[in-house]
Amino acid sequence: MIYLWTYVVLAGLSILVYRIKSTCIDSQDSGNTPKTRGRYNLPVSAHRWPLGLDLLLQSLKAARDSRYMEFCLNNFRHLGHTFQQVVGWNATIFTIEPSNLEYILSTNCKDWGIGMRRTVFLPLLGDGLFTQDGDEWKHSRDVLRPQFYYRHYEDLHIFYPHVENLLHAIGDIKGVVDLEPLFFRLTLDVTTQFLFGKSVHSQRANLSDQPSEFEVAFDLAQSISIKRLKFQKLYWLVGGAEFRRACNTIHQFTERIIIDKYIDDNKVTNDKSSCKRSFLEAVAEDYPEKNALRGQATNVLVAGRDTTACLLSWTIFHIIRHKRVLERLQSEIQALDELETPLSRSNLIKMKYLQNVIKEVLRLHPPVPLVSRTALRDTVLPLGGGADQSSPIFVPKGTSVLYSAYSLHRRPDLYGMDAEVFRPERWEEEGLRSCEATHRGWTYMPFGGGPRSCLGMDFALTETAYTIIRILQRYPSLCLPEAEKVQLSGQEGQTATIVLRPADGCKVCIPQD
Repeated sequence: MIYLWTYVVLAGLSILVYRIKSTCIDSQDSGNTPKTRGRYNLPVSAHRWPLGLDLLLQSLKAARDSRYMEFCLNNFRHLGHTFQQVVGWNATIFTIEPSNLEYILSTNCKDWGIGMRRTVFLPLLGDGLFTQDGDEWKHSRDVLRPQFYYRHYEDLHIFYPHVENLLHAIGDIKGVVDLEPLFFRLTLDVTTQFLFGKSVHSQRANLSDQPSEFEVAFDLAQSISIKRLKFQKLYWLVGGAEFRRACNTIHQFTERIIIDKYIDDNKVTNDKSSCKRSFLEAVAEDYPEKNALRGQATNVLVAGRDTTACLLSWTIFHIIRHKRVLERLQSEIQALDELETPLSRSNLIKMKYLQNVIKEVLRLHPPVPLVSRTALRDTVLPLGGGADQSSPIFVPKGTSVLYSAYSLHRRPDLYGMDAEVFRPERWEEEGLRSCEATHRGWTYMPFGGGPRSCLGMDFALTETAYTIIRILQRYPSLCLPEAEKVQLSGQEGQTATIVLRPADGCKVCIPQD
């Protein structure tokens, strides 16, 4: 919990820095340089308190009320596709302009780094792919990339036993079932099987039990980490002993369940030519020290467990609230003839409506809804400055730029006036077919873009498609529980940590035959 004294200290520091920065800015403006004119000629979030402390409180309150993404979207609606927000002594640029996103993530990515992400998330994630920059990041990506080659899971056998466990678990719970915690256990099992050669079998636990210590610690550490990120250079004001305990629990889990089993038991192969080596075996050759290996393992666990579980939750969340979509999806699934053509990854890709459903879910609820980059040197953004927001913006070294795939995907000028409506059929329309080349259009970015785009994108999409098919085959009558609300898209409760998940879970009713 963040106590009142924290805000008092923060306000005092901010007022001091505000006065210092005001003097510096006035001095810069007196030169009237092009850089200064471009940098500060941006729409700015209005605030009443010194250096926008009220904006920080508003964002924290929105997060507490499970409406943080709605808060961000409203800012873009009021201020335009690119604007500036000042909180404390941090001036952050927010943008959902495709030209800027392409420039940051691809065209001129050498000018941008992950900034405070490393400092903020290092206690949780350790040293790994998502907390590294530069040559270290490139080396990690080169080591990990071969492990995600689709041929490793083309036949879907890696998913089969764990999805079967999920289906049995659903059947064992009578009446209303909250699928979200089951999806998190499923994806944990699949991820550890695929990446480490052996599953931790979390689904074998008694599903009537409370969440495991690891699950509670993981959710808590992510939530605190996001708060730390919002405080930027004052991140140390958030977390304390509670955060350290949660991180320690996660590290112990990783070491005990993964590293001790597969490294200390001498299960690492030295055959570098083997295509069947597990992730851990491959990575251990480059990162033999336990802390380094633990960091890489934890980084991949976050991506493999959380993003796919959230995608599954949101998919079921939407299809049971849209009867027409569910019926059409069931019709496509019923047309499968698995005796003649066994189900495979390539078959899943050919199921156009299923793919459109998943694509629409990712549009409305991208797994990672907010991403930030920090300028490594003085640079520019192509659009957003000037009275008409069509001029380049000068961005000084050290400035953070945050983009929101969530808000980008809800732009009416890109997706129509019904941009907030769940409608998979939009992907069949001529106007959006150009968006299917997702990393060329820069208007559809559920998995990022450029060199740092998600390595596990295809794996996650394959796991999701296969799981949805098996659920609807086994439980074709699943429906929305009577007590559940049907809210407008964008107004449902959403918990934004590292990922975006339904705040109230994913409850379904399984009618008993």
